[in-house]
Amino acid sequence: MTREKVLEALGNVIEPDLKKDIVSQNLVDNLQIDGNKITLSVNVVNPAMHARKRMQEAVTFTLKRILGDEIEVETAVKGMSTEAKGSRRKVLPEVKNIVAIASGKGGVGKSTITANLAGGLAKAGYKVGIVDADIYGPSMPTMFDVVGARPASIDVEGETKMTPVISYGISIMSIGFFTEQDDAVVWRGPMAAKALTQMFTDTHWGELDYLLIDLPPGTGDIHLSLVQNIPLDGAIIVSTPQEVALADARKGVNMFQLDTIKVPVLGLIENMAWFTPEELPEYKYYIFGRDGVKNLARGMNQRFLGHVPLVQSVRESGDIGRPAVMQQNTIVSEAFDELVRKFVEITK
Repeated sequence: MTREKVLEALGNVIEPDLKKDIVSQNLVDNLQIDGNKITLSVNVVNPAMHARKRMQEAVTFTLKRILGDEIEVETAVKGMSTEAKGSRRKVLPEVKNIVAIASGKGGVGKSTITANLAGGLAKAGYKVGIVDADIYGPSMPTMFDVVGARPASIDVEGETKMTPVISYGISIMSIGFFTEQDDAVVWRGPMAAKALTQMFTDTHWGELDYLLIDLPPGTGDIHLSLVQNIPLDGAIIVSTPQEVALADARKGVNMFQLDTIKVPVLGLIENMAWFTPEELPEYKYYIFGRDGVKNLARGMNQRFLGHVPLVQSVRESGDIGRPAVMQQNTIVSEAFDELVRKFVEITK
């Protein structure tokens, strides 16, 4: 049994996300042969437990089928680094991290969290983009003061692409750039899904450290189309602490864990955690309950990323088109800065 024969056999094992064999894609590491024992490690795009287990089974089955049942196979499977995934990703290969911001329930401040997370990342020196995937209620044009803006076009290798609208150094694409502000978007699911996919594939994003996707609330057609067409690296769930919102947040977590979706949930964020009056900055009024999302994260064995208080300046900043994270030394900016720090830490 030679190294060449083992690699030839492994050439029949396909990495499901890349749809190519693990040898041609240089995904096999630390291959060692000791008598009838083969030890190796394999890198995969999807770090989820079921994906790693499936790869282990595929490697063992293939080697035994080709080289004989008497061999012993020991396979370690690990997720790729973000750099490796970016270099192999067919869709948006120059984007290092694609992360969806989701909520089971509307009105919990998901778009506000997305805008401020993007603003905080840009403030920290990262190259950031946003796709406003809330087809029926796009809010990023307002939150970044670019209402009425229109994407330009650019020629990329003989193909015409759109260029995102830039605000505070952040690249933004939104269905709101293609409709009038007061017009209702009345589209069926397939049409909305197609428009969303085009905002990814027909846009020249360039090199980005992070592309954040502001999803519509709920667990519907848009979400399924997104994960089928766009290689997400993870998702963040946003909720307020009251029970009616937590029930939907739980559904959001479970949606991303479905076998047909299987996107890692990076963590949960509790928005509107407490109310603090401007004139009484030390006071905290737990209007919607206390630590609901934190407790939910613990109960579902998920990471808790932090609290964001309910402060008037957050709403005011969103309305005037300058995310609150851009403020200096305020309760809100400090909360978002800490959120950004944790986000960067878990996506490195």
